Amino acid sequence: MKVQLRKIAHGRCGDKSDTSNICIYAREPKYYKVMEEQLTTEAVRRHFEDIVYGDVIRYDLPQLDGFNFVMHHALDGGATRSLRLDSLGKCLEAALLRFEVEIPDEE
Repeated sequence: MKVQLRKIAHGRCGDKSDTSNICIYAREPKYYKVMEEQLTTEAVRRHFEDIVYGDVIRYDLPQLDGFNFVMHHALDGGATRSLRLDSLGKCLEAALLRFEVEIPDEE
């Protein structure tokens, strides 16, 4: 069954200059493996292909059932330079939580 990531995870985010930092945590440990397999750096890069122009780095946090994504050149120069509305990390976190993942059917 396909669901948006927000159904199985929650996030925290931050931004500094032109870099966005998004942490995604599984709501239940059983979803960590699903996220590990499907929420790859390549998938996140494709999800943001029109707005993130730099490297996307994933740091695995298995002890927290989560992942930290650092995305460079993601904020159009940063809050004080960008002409985008709401270009800060919170907006990108919300966008990432709309990423669709395939989860096994619940029994």
